[in-house]
Amino acid sequence: MRLSKLFQEFISSEKTGGLILVICTILSICLANSPWQSGYIRLWQIEFYDHNLVHWINDGLMTIFFLLIGLELKREVIGGELSEVKNVSLPVLAATGGMLIPAGIYFLFNIGTGTLRGVGIPMATDIAFAIGILSLLGKLVPASLKVFLTALAVIDDLGAIIVIAVFYTGSLAFEELFISLGIFCILIVLNRLGIRYLIIYIAGGVGMWYYMMHSGVHPTISGVLTAFAIPFGANDKKPPAMILEHLLNKPVAFAIIPLFALCNTCITLGSEWHVALGNLSSLGIIAGLVIGKPMGIYTFSRIGAGFGLCDLPRGLKWRNLLGAGFLGGIGFTMSIFITLLAFDDPVTKDNSKIAIILSSLLSGIIGFMFLRITLKKQIKLRLKNRQVI
Repeated sequence: MRLSKLFQEFISSEKTGGLILVICTILSICLANSPWQSGYIRLWQIEFYDHNLVHWINDGLMTIFFLLIGLELKREVIGGELSEVKNVSLPVLAATGGMLIPAGIYFLFNIGTGTLRGVGIPMATDIAFAIGILSLLGKLVPASLKVFLTALAVIDDLGAIIVIAVFYTGSLAFEELFISLGIFCILIVLNRLGIRYLIIYIAGGVGMWYYMMHSGVHPTISGVLTAFAIPFGANDKKPPAMILEHLLNKPVAFAIIPLFALCNTCITLGSEWHVALGNLSSLGIIAGLVIGKPMGIYTFSRIGAGFGLCDLPRGLKWRNLLGAGFLGGIGFTMSIFITLLAFDDPVTKDNSKIAIILSSLLSGIIGFMFLRITLKKQIKLRLKNRQVI
């Protein structure tokens, strides 16, 4: 399977971005528990226009991250791996299982408690981390597995966006919401009229973000809606959506996501921090990501194939999908983002973040070791069969 130039560029940026994400997370936790602790924590509380840095990053810069996710989704649906039914059915089923089973596990742990709102936390997959871990396996990884994991993570992101929009929306200010959606409708009409000037859509997106921020719906959703409105004509040599995706890939991977990691992993660890891993919310997150993700991805894929709804891509084995399922348990960015929306209590937020970080680390190690062992065996067996022939 040949990979398109844009897809290869996307994989490369995600791979490097994943490494930077790891470094930023380690750095932030170390600084938050160092002699420079107070100064580092105060840094993120500096205010601009009545909001601190954390707010501007989480509600402002992360809208650009969601804009990029929307553009990636649009590209895959229109001309990528998700444009054909035979290609989309497997990652859709896998992603569905990878969201429902972890959510169900968290629900069982937390039913009847005050932390039930965190049910969306273990549903997410961090594409940068997952692709970064996969890239460490080098030439062992078949192209079809890279495509499957990317499609899975993109669909997973769409699911997370829907969860955020439906379940993590506060009280609505309908006037502002209608204005925001009205801007979206105007952008769609401009798209249909053949208007291709990116600046118009970006300006409309900023207006949509402003009114959505005051509507009660999380403003990052405006990033996704803006992406859906930007033209991606099949006959265009340089579609505006593709131009913008190309421009955003590196700033998002190398600036926005690292900043998000730095400000949201600024966690002060007390001497008893590990005790919190035994509470129901943390257990639900850990079990959901480490066990629920691979279980859901693998089981739903096998059931779908058994009913003839999907086929295993050429060159892949079922055990490869199980390995990818473990990598799907790397929740990080989206899981932390949902944590911020789910809980108000700072202690619960920090405990959840610690559970997410440890779960993502464990899932990454298991996925890497599992795929390394199984892929090496497959290559040796293939070479052995060639020699026999």
